[in-house]
Amino acid sequence: MFKGHPKGLYVAFFSNMGERFGFYTMMAILVLFLQAKYGLSVEQAGSYYSWFYFAIYGLALLGGIIADATNKYKLVILAGIIVMFAGYTIVAVPGMSLTITVIGLFTIALGNGLFKGNLQAVVGQMYDNERYSKVRDTAYMIFYMGINVGAFFAPFVATRVRDWFLKTQGFLHDGSLPEMCHAYLRGELNDLDKFQALADQVSGQPVSDLPAFVTHYLEAFSRGYNYAFAVAAGAMILSLLVYVIFNRHLPAKERSAKPVASDNAGQPEKSVTRPAAVGIALGLGVLVTAAFYLLTRNIDLSFPFGLFVAFAFYIIQYSTREERPRIISLLLVFVVVIFFWMSFHQNGLTLTLFARDYTVKEVGRFTSIFFNLYTMLTFIGALAGVYLVFGMKKSMIKLLGLAMFLGLGYLTYHKISGLPEQNLIAPEVFQSFNPLFIVVLTFPVMALFAYLRNKNAEPSTPRKIGMGMIIAAFGFLVILIASLNLISPRELQFVDEMGKLNYNPVPDSSRVVPYWLINSYLILTVAELFLSPMGLSFVSKVAPPRFQGLMQGGWLLATAVGNKLLVVGSIGWSKLALWQLWGIFIICCLISGAFIFSIMRKLENATK
Repeated sequence: MFKGHPKGLYVAFFSNMGERFGFYTMMAILVLFLQAKYGLSVEQAGSYYSWFYFAIYGLALLGGIIADATNKYKLVILAGIIVMFAGYTIVAVPGMSLTITVIGLFTIALGNGLFKGNLQAVVGQMYDNERYSKVRDTAYMIFYMGINVGAFFAPFVATRVRDWFLKTQGFLHDGSLPEMCHAYLRGELNDLDKFQALADQVSGQPVSDLPAFVTHYLEAFSRGYNYAFAVAAGAMILSLLVYVIFNRHLPAKERSAKPVASDNAGQPEKSVTRPAAVGIALGLGVLVTAAFYLLTRNIDLSFPFGLFVAFAFYIIQYSTREERPRIISLLLVFVVVIFFWMSFHQNGLTLTLFARDYTVKEVGRFTSIFFNLYTMLTFIGALAGVYLVFGMKKSMIKLLGLAMFLGLGYLTYHKISGLPEQNLIAPEVFQSFNPLFIVVLTFPVMALFAYLRNKNAEPSTPRKIGMGMIIAAFGFLVILIASLNLISPRELQFVDEMGKLNYNPVPDSSRVVPYWLINSYLILTVAELFLSPMGLSFVSKVAPPRFQGLMQGGWLLATAVGNKLLVVGSIGWSKLALWQLWGIFIICCLISGAFIFSIMRKLENATK
């Protein structure tokens, strides 16, 4: 896999893998934790979630500025790992107020801002060498796979830790119960009989004191998540060790801090000074934010656009005439990226809520394979054995594949044959399917691109990005079809004639089999492989040398704006029919894809 690549790719791969394990442990459970611990509504939890996700990527702009100004990329990356560890430690402490938790989340976001964009920039620096430049796209796909190896295990670990602590308190897990507990405390719960039945079920015995049960269950549920955050902090230690020991293999490349363009007289091209560009950009950003706020009356939707406009104006004004065409091409791609991530990162918000509220709680033996880490790994190993048998030519490898298929296949069968007819599943585990598909599909997609490259028919990087947007629309079409006959959240929570809010849980008749969501994740993963690593590669190719860190930060800023717009999902969750909500994301992806193809010639020229 690493053949033909510099040794520094190993370091970036494994450092990023440990950090991403911690991050995706957080993202698999954050919204569920906020609702369980603090009793927040979907819209409130979605607002905190989107601000955190925005800061995670938005602060990469700050990290890029610091690295470009100091030329100390590796030192800034190290500082980011240490700051992230401190943030995870804060949120891992049980019993903290919402304010302290938010401080911890911001600390994580700050560390991530110092780490993420600059590590991506360093990967790009390794492939500035002509010896490796032809495999730049492949390198970013390998690097991206490292992200998802860690992300695959994170939801399983978070779920296991949460369930372990619930068990120590004498409880079983039920994902719908925390929200019902808070509704009970507020006096909004309609169906007390169903609540009593669930309380008896998770307690394993009749519950006579419902108020005491509610308090104890919510405390145990949220504390279990705190301990999962502690595991994330531990992953940061591993990432730190890998980076400290092996970072000598990463380049310490010095970037020029001065413009490179000149006029015909050989003198530096005159452009707006940095202080003037910053001042004008900030002023324009404030005006755009104010204008959007007057139109939407929602700061969640207004501030991100104002910030992006300020960044775009600054980078255009401060760039030279020769740099400007490349900068504008990058900014146009960034606009598309905003709407991709607004849609794709619903996996941690509305798609997680769909997994919790609209997917069946129990599945049969075969389906349970995909919701248990042990059986998932043995099943994947058995399938890998099949590939070795039929896909390899050497007899010894074929025999190894046959042994894998028979041995791991038997272990899978033995495990599930001892299970009951119906088995509980956790909604957090759905978060593992996207990284699993990334890991499984990376090699076939790389092979496809390599085959096309050898035939001189490989799509350009911008063309791959446009194709990814179109594919993403089909991913949301799958979940839209699944939602057509489901009762929407707005019909379940309503204000009666007395002005009292009434809460009703989703009935079992509105729960679908998990394969709808799994297949949606599969298609969205293909879209992600066409867009995200290709986007990173595009930035590293096109960004002017003195703006390498800043433009990687700009890519992440565009991702941040898209993440802030995740709030569109949480707002629509309680105001729209489910199919209407998914339709918004389908339309956004299709329009963005069409826009990319309409400016394809300009984007492809920028890479030459």
